[in-house]
Amino acid sequence: MNIAEYTKEVRRTCNLTEQKELLTLTALGIAGESGEVVDIIKKKLYHAHELDVLALGKEIGDLLWYIVLLCDVVGLTLDEVIQMNVEKLRKRYPCGFDEQKSLFRQE
Repeated sequence: MNIAEYTKEVRRTCNLTEQKELLTLTALGIAGESGEVVDIIKKKLYHAHELDVLALGKEIGDLLWYIVLLCDVVGLTLDEVIQMNVEKLRKRYPCGFDEQKSLFRQE
């Protein structure tokens, strides 16, 4: 499945159409699902749980659902967002990550 097909699946499983509601849903969904991802990792690191990769993958999938929906709502594709991020990071760290450039970053 490619990103365009996945975006259609996301839209198929979302019953909202009003932009304000979609923006609210995606913001709250991203926050909530990020918390689910963090909780699985926290349990591994601090509660002696085994890392449940399957559960983590499902939560990452839920997070991706909201991210892809948000992109679609504002008229971006995930491909475009990925490309923008790569361009930003290449400009910021042209030779790869550099701790000094990170500490004294100029925007």
